[in-house]
Amino acid sequence: MAELRLGPLLRYADGTSATVWVEASRPCAAEVRCADGSSGGSRTFEIAGHHYALIPVTGLTPGSQPSYEVLLDGVRVWPLDGSPFPPSVIRAPADGDTVRVAFGSCRWAAPPVGEPDPVGPDALDTLAAKIAADPAAERPDVLLLLGDQVYADETSTATRHWLATRRDLGEPPGNEVADYEEYTRLYYESWLDPEVRWLLSTVPTCMIFDDHDVVDDWNTSASWLADMRATGWWRERLLGGLMSYWVHQHLGNLSPTELAADPLYTSVRTAPDGTDALRAFAAEADADPAAVRWSYRRDFGRVRLLMVDTRAARVLDEEHRAMLNPGEADWLRAQALQSPQSYDHLLIGTSLPWLLPHLVHDAEGWNAALCRGDKGPRWARFGEKMRRAADLEHWAAFPASFEALAALIAEAGTGPHAPATVCVLSGDVHHAYIAEPEWAGGGPDARVLQLTCSPVHNSIPMSIRVGFRFGWSRVARVLGRRFAGHGRIPRPSIDWRKTGGPWFGNQLMTLTLRGRAATLRLDQAREAGRGAADGGSGARLTTVRESVLTDG
Repeated sequence: MAELRLGPLLRYADGTSATVWVEASRPCAAEVRCADGSSGGSRTFEIAGHHYALIPVTGLTPGSQPSYEVLLDGVRVWPLDGSPFPPSVIRAPADGDTVRVAFGSCRWAAPPVGEPDPVGPDALDTLAAKIAADPAAERPDVLLLLGDQVYADETSTATRHWLATRRDLGEPPGNEVADYEEYTRLYYESWLDPEVRWLLSTVPTCMIFDDHDVVDDWNTSASWLADMRATGWWRERLLGGLMSYWVHQHLGNLSPTELAADPLYTSVRTAPDGTDALRAFAAEADADPAAVRWSYRRDFGRVRLLMVDTRAARVLDEEHRAMLNPGEADWLRAQALQSPQSYDHLLIGTSLPWLLPHLVHDAEGWNAALCRGDKGPRWARFGEKMRRAADLEHWAAFPASFEALAALIAEAGTGPHAPATVCVLSGDVHHAYIAEPEWAGGGPDARVLQLTCSPVHNSIPMSIRVGFRFGWSRVARVLGRRFAGHGRIPRPSIDWRKTGGPWFGNQLMTLTLRGRAATLRLDQAREAGRGAADGGSGARLTTVRESVLTDG
């Protein structure tokens, strides 16, 4: 009998259809049946001995919220017997509905129940407890996970013990994952957490990778990539990372229409074993990143989300460095400017923040000039060492791309059909803040904000707390201009200021968008006494900041 190994994950959902992702223990027919009669089914496909299905659900009624079951070969496997959680539901939005978008990044898997958590309560666990305690209350319509959903290079003690049963950890890559099978272990560890498993079954998700989904500082520079390719373990690690990302995260980002037109998905589903086809795709993505697009667009009523790949889509040649290759940049521009009258809010999801503290911004621009050779080969070697050591690889480290994004945002946010807001949503930096740009001579009609929220569940070293607090100060700004002067870096075309934060903790931000009105809330997961009002989880979400971005 087929068993449910992982999932279900509710991924795509619109007014009439949805997709639900599962992993089964063997080949089987996977089916979703909703309480209102809507349903869908699909045969599993095989990748590296694992069996997956992305089940299309049709017949939903806009405005409905039916509960659902998952069946494998006709046998119910979800909800789990004896589950303490409410039924999983698929919410089919209706036109004109309020859209609530929660987002965050950087999640270490929480330790098993009963074990101490060295980084504090998990924001996703506490969100799940809050929703479960009052299923009829407000909840996110979509959860954006902006990178580092798994940590391939920072494994848990339990995973290390498991890795040691497979291979010699004294050989590279040591305690890090090495291949597709080891990646599946990370997803089990992260998504079988009971609270997170239930949360992902009932709140739709959109995901994009960041560096730790593959390795720290992934694609930071051409010389970094050359060094990695010279190792004996990197190729299998990268292929395993891209293959597992396609299966576990990327597929669910696509709409049913996009899935139907995807040749790789068709090939994998129709083959007895899709491993070779997917591996060839991952190898092509490694050899020619411009041949593959991981970025995607989702529309939630009059809210447009553009989720941008800022890792694999880079141009690393020092003379032509860019955060996005030309094809990717053209795609982003076309999606942002298409039918501007059809959306009221533009969300640009990028794992890496666009606007950073001025000291960090100037240091990254200075470093880019050094690495480019502007100050000679000796400075270039020093700059490369510093780039890797200090993670100097955000938008500011790609000055032309930074300016191109600023220009695109100004263009998209200006004119008779300008949206009310343009929000750049980011994570990565293990704290949260709000920053707002200013254009000389007047800016766009839309309100533009950098909204950064991280981590969901991870450590926050004291160096980050001190460094980023100082980075926003006037003294730091003066110091940054000294760096920029040494590198002969021109001032950016825009200025910006911090209007909220920094906040440190495990946290989530939520945008509530109705018509042209927008509000923002920041919630942190904090310890609470046993028997807390959120369901007794021992932790709860506490609102730290709530503000109106535009009143419409």
